[in-house]
Amino acid sequence: MPYVYKDSKPQAPPLPQTALATHSSGLSCEELKRQCQQRGTLFEDCDFPANDSSLFFSEKPPIPFAWKRPRDIVKDPQFIVGGATRTDICQGDLGDCWLLAAIASLTLNEKTLARVVPQDQNFGPGYAGIFHFQFWQHNEWLDIVVDDRLPTFKDRLVFLHSADHNEFWSALLEKAYAKLNKSYEALKGGSTIEAMEDFTGGVGEMYEVKKAPENFHEILEKALKRGSMVGCSIDTSSAAESEARTPLGLIKGHAYSITGIEEVSYRGRKVELIRIRNPWGQVEWNGPWSDNSPEWQSISPSEQKRLCQTALDDGEFWMKFGDFIAHFDKVEICNLTPDALDDKVPQKWEVTVHQGSWVRGSTAGGCRNFLETFWTNPQIKLQLKEKDDGQDECTFIAALMQKDRRKLKKLGADMLTIGYTIYESPTKDEHLTKDFFRYHASKARSKTYINLREVSDRFKLPPGDYIIVPTTFEPHQEADFCLRIFSEKKASGFFPIILSILLQLPTPTPSQEETEEEKQFRELFKQIAGEVRSSGNGKLEFNEFKIFWDKLKKWIGIFLHFDSDQSGTMSSYELRTALKAAGFQLNNYLLQLIVLRYSDEHYQIEFDDFLNCLIRLENACREYPFLNLEINPIIILSSH
Repeated sequence: MPYVYKDSKPQAPPLPQTALATHSSGLSCEELKRQCQQRGTLFEDCDFPANDSSLFFSEKPPIPFAWKRPRDIVKDPQFIVGGATRTDICQGDLGDCWLLAAIASLTLNEKTLARVVPQDQNFGPGYAGIFHFQFWQHNEWLDIVVDDRLPTFKDRLVFLHSADHNEFWSALLEKAYAKLNKSYEALKGGSTIEAMEDFTGGVGEMYEVKKAPENFHEILEKALKRGSMVGCSIDTSSAAESEARTPLGLIKGHAYSITGIEEVSYRGRKVELIRIRNPWGQVEWNGPWSDNSPEWQSISPSEQKRLCQTALDDGEFWMKFGDFIAHFDKVEICNLTPDALDDKVPQKWEVTVHQGSWVRGSTAGGCRNFLETFWTNPQIKLQLKEKDDGQDECTFIAALMQKDRRKLKKLGADMLTIGYTIYESPTKDEHLTKDFFRYHASKARSKTYINLREVSDRFKLPPGDYIIVPTTFEPHQEADFCLRIFSEKKASGFFPIILSILLQLPTPTPSQEETEEEKQFRELFKQIAGEVRSSGNGKLEFNEFKIFWDKLKKWIGIFLHFDSDQSGTMSSYELRTALKAAGFQLNNYLLQLIVLRYSDEHYQIEFDDFLNCLIRLENACREYPFLNLEINPIIILSSH
């Protein structure tokens, strides 16, 4: 399937108040609710029906599920009981612990929680069986409505549920997120940071605990104080170890959330503690500083109260920070955007966003291993002007996200392996060629190419102009992507190279005295065309034909130059350079459309199609001299 995305100017993060209504009716949640109230009916969501298609796409339910509304499950259903807290999140029969860990972290930030889970919803007066939630997707806030029919078995919720059986906000939130991703099954397996970003619009960082910086405790402490969402996990060495329980009560391959970090006085010395939550709502660490460990006997009741320490089997526990480092392997931090942070937070990120696409045959060039096509990838310019306070360099996080891959699971799509490379930019604002990348080394790059939704890394570079080249690992792989820059100071000039369409008509060379060859050519033209006495008769005069003939010879020469193997075709990845040699400089969007129109399944373009493309570009330029992206590109792709 083609992924064509129109190049756009850098975008600022949107405010959640501008969340887009997504229901197929075009109506907002309030309008749908009012419609149901007027009809005296309960809402039934046609976009996410209460049947197996919303549950699984590759398997059948293992048990016969019954879809029931909360009032058919309990006598007195409540949306939220005593505030939405991390103890409201208990995992059901779905492998989405990564999502549940993110929801647990979400409850720690009241402002962020209220944005994702609108608090003015209930089962009381005005109830119409409809609820809504807001999620961030690729620089947009979306408002997702759902009906409150939930999958049950023997009158118990099958999936996510609260410890209070009459509380339903978390189960409905999971349903809305499943709808966003087209099914419950699409939620099987994932990274906590993915859901954290969808709840906040923030950008994630991943740390390998054993290789973490010396100030890792400080990093986590600041992250939690800033309201960042933080998760952690233990690696597995094989599939058999997934969800395996260690002797000390920890679960391998399981997504936990970090909910607190503190320092206590223990027998005359300071001890660093960290609080972890298991989204199962049970199964806890049983080592030092666990719920019933003897260490707590030396801590005063007031200090235990400050730390919210309880000996309950609720899935939450404290452990010594050193033990955390020894037993856990990965930590994920979701840095929040300025609109998600409290006003009292002293330091906020500057955020810029660019949307783009990899399209096979034109902008899907693969990584630097594939030099012949690497240069055809989208190229994004980044200008770093302001140094960090008291530093000689500029700090920024570059986050590359592939879009909608979880939604496309139903169609057999998997996560692509993605990454990016950063180069120092030359002075000219034009698409860099193959030779530039052949002779210039990169200044930075993502740590790895990996098949995650997003790849992000933190960098420090001197002030200057840079080019970011986002790519898939293999060439010819298609996807839309979103590239975000979180910077300590404002990063300006963040835009795609070749911002606009510049269509230049090739001008004929000045007329000179005819050569003998041209004289013979004129006589031949007269014999074939006859005598032409006036213009406006629909026929080409000799001078007009000569201009066309000169262009045709030039175009033949260009085509032969790029037909390196003399096969009679040229690679569609070379089309950008070939068109530039003919006088046409195009942006990615128009180039992608042309490649889709004229190349074959092997990314090759025959001479006839190349010639046809050039003629149509010329015609479009003559008819629309101020052609830009506001003009429908069908002008160029349709016949004249």
